[in-house]
Amino acid sequence: MKRLSAFAYIVLAVMLIIVAVPLAAPPGAPLASPPPASRAARSVAPTVQAPPPTARAFAPAVPRVRPIPRRTPKLVVILVVDQMRADYVEKFGQHWTAGLRHLMDEGAWFREAAYPFMTTVTCVGHSTIVTGSLPRTHGIVGNDLFDREAGKAANCVADPEKTLVSYGEPAKGTGTSTKNLRVPTLGDELRAQLGVPPRIVSLSLKDYTATTMAGRRADAVVWMNLTAKTLMTSSAYTSAPLPFIAGFLKAHPIEADFGKTWSRLLPESTYLYADDAEGERTPGKWTRTFPHVLKGAVEQPDADFYSVWDESPFSDAFLGQMAEASIDALKLGQGPSIDYLAISFSALDLVGHDYGPRSHEVQDVLARLDRTLESLLAHLDRSVGRDNYVLALTGDHGVSPVPEQMAALGLNGGRVLTTELTARIDKALEPFLGPGKKVLRNAYEDWFFERGVYDKLRANPEAMRAALEAARSMPGIARVFSADELRDAHGTSDDLLERAALANFFPSRSGDFIVIPRPYYQFASSAARTSGTTHGSPYWYDRRVPVFLMGQGIKKGQYLAPVTPLDIAPTLAFLCGITLPAADGRILNEVLVGTNAEGSVLTQRGRFLR
Repeated sequence: MKRLSAFAYIVLAVMLIIVAVPLAAPPGAPLASPPPASRAARSVAPTVQAPPPTARAFAPAVPRVRPIPRRTPKLVVILVVDQMRADYVEKFGQHWTAGLRHLMDEGAWFREAAYPFMTTVTCVGHSTIVTGSLPRTHGIVGNDLFDREAGKAANCVADPEKTLVSYGEPAKGTGTSTKNLRVPTLGDELRAQLGVPPRIVSLSLKDYTATTMAGRRADAVVWMNLTAKTLMTSSAYTSAPLPFIAGFLKAHPIEADFGKTWSRLLPESTYLYADDAEGERTPGKWTRTFPHVLKGAVEQPDADFYSVWDESPFSDAFLGQMAEASIDALKLGQGPSIDYLAISFSALDLVGHDYGPRSHEVQDVLARLDRTLESLLAHLDRSVGRDNYVLALTGDHGVSPVPEQMAALGLNGGRVLTTELTARIDKALEPFLGPGKKVLRNAYEDWFFERGVYDKLRANPEAMRAALEAARSMPGIARVFSADELRDAHGTSDDLLERAALANFFPSRSGDFIVIPRPYYQFASSAARTSGTTHGSPYWYDRRVPVFLMGQGIKKGQYLAPVTPLDIAPTLAFLCGITLPAADGRILNEVLVGTNAEGSVLTQRGRFLR
């Protein structure tokens, strides 16, 4: 073979260069550099060495995948509205014009979100939101946890090794912590995984919501103690009152609301349903109709005043103002780390229990919360910057309609007397265990026997069947499971109620029997209980809640995919660049800006694309 001349080598090189020119360039156009990235993109986009032109020309085609953004928020905000049903947004949202309306219009709104478990109550819901895990994983199965050895129940966050720290007179009672929570919270993982510790703040009217959202350590955890008539915290977080909280309370005393009147914010014609409906229960001196005066039995603040203040929109406004003060005092979202602010608004839950979900009072609490959130969002925009925080809002559970109101509409509904159900079970067990008390207590669907009784039932299948049949024969009862049935169940069930019970089952803390009422039925301790309502069931009115996400990294829009509040913490963790160790929820990749290619799914466990 003849050797090529030097001229031939030059010609060959020129031809290769011509072939390698990108086909997208128009004829005669100069080869230009890519357009400069935006300020945000420049700050986060990794430097990637491009392959040589010849390698690009012969490389196999690959799907185009949009890069996952690496910019993280400076502040994570979690807002929980206690007892907020999903259909409140759909029925009452047309009259919201401020903060809640902003979330509807500018946020990602998941309209088919629901909890997948049975005991839809406050401590369980809050634990689920901040851990991204089911009750069977995080271990909180009720507002109270029953200690079988001690034979008594205690608040889900009670910790005898901690003491209360009061912002008023010295308080008596047990302090709080999250020692009963079996997995870390989002705040815990932020503190553990970030190079610079975050500042963590958790505010509520209730001790178990403020404590649960805070996690194991925090910079400020505050709630309202009605007995002490002041704000409270726990020695788990501080040994003395925080000066900025004490200063806020001095500048905004609760007593300043004494004598104020709670009346409708909107024209009466905008409120649905009747203002005075059957089954409404009234706190203190209040009546079943507006207006409601914030006073007690005497002409100065007393226990009744603090109770009705708690159950009014004034308490929500107070929490919103305290959150703004916390942002300023601790400069949340303005430091080198990712800070965390959690607020649980409790007024709706208290009002809902007394007046029910169809009441004017519930609608007005939400209309006024709309205004409170407008102020909070504006403060976040000014102090942190609209593009520097990410916010989630959800409910910890829904609520059942008042049973008497459902019955009046021709639907089956009522109250199941726990005393009568207990008597049925005790009587059914007399032939096997003799006379006497067999059932110790119940907490929602969890029913506990006296010490040693359940072991005897396990040893005697006939006695077990008799007890189960006695419970199942009670009018208003839908299903009854023994603890053994749930403990021995494997995988998931096609049965809605069984699946919900399994998701809630934690063997050492759940009941010996799980007793589930029928829809629109609820347990009552006495026949005199014929007003008010509650939650805690596996039915949709208790399980469906709104889920909103808004802010840094979130695409606005309405989403009809079936999601759960378990998905909030994994999604926020992903945006912050951290991992949750035991999340049962998933990353809501469909709302993340620039996450992945069409058709792919991001999952929390392993975070892979498929």
